[in-house]
Amino acid sequence: MRAPDTGNDWLGLTDAELPIGEMYHWCVRPDCGAVVLFSGTVRDHAEGRSDVTHLEYEAYDEMVVPKLDEIVAETRARWPEVGRLALVHRIGRLELGESSVVAAVSAPHRPEAFAAARFAIDALKVSVPVWKREIWSGGSDWGTGAADLVEASEVGNSSGSEMTQ
Repeated sequence: MRAPDTGNDWLGLTDAELPIGEMYHWCVRPDCGAVVLFSGTVRDHAEGRSDVTHLEYEAYDEMVVPKLDEIVAETRARWPEVGRLALVHRIGRLELGESSVVAAVSAPHRPEAFAAARFAIDALKVSVPVWKREIWSGGSDWGTGAADLVEASEVGNSSGSEMTQ
């Protein structure tokens, strides 16, 4: 997966390793003094499970980018000063420590960059049709904490004191 040649949005779904460094560098712009990058990684535990060995992600492929587009539109409506925005999710088998999702945002100042990045990842988690299966030594099951999907516009402004998932 490569950075787009034009525009300020990098959206996608891939089964390849996420190019985290490239995503960060792509977000840097001369008019933006802040870049916030969130990378969600595979951990060895989940609610009630201490021995997760890996995850498998599946997605409704045709709907992922349109939903990411909605998140971008909502992010830019709430924080018009956002420069570049990258939202990319990985599918397939992921091992412990691998990155499954990246949200990166640049803005002129850090408060807007942090707020927009927090909103983007929170909205992605609750509005994009991607599901994870947790595999552990004794079996497997779909990830805990799953909920019905919502529209990006329904996701609250995150100030750090509230979490969506």
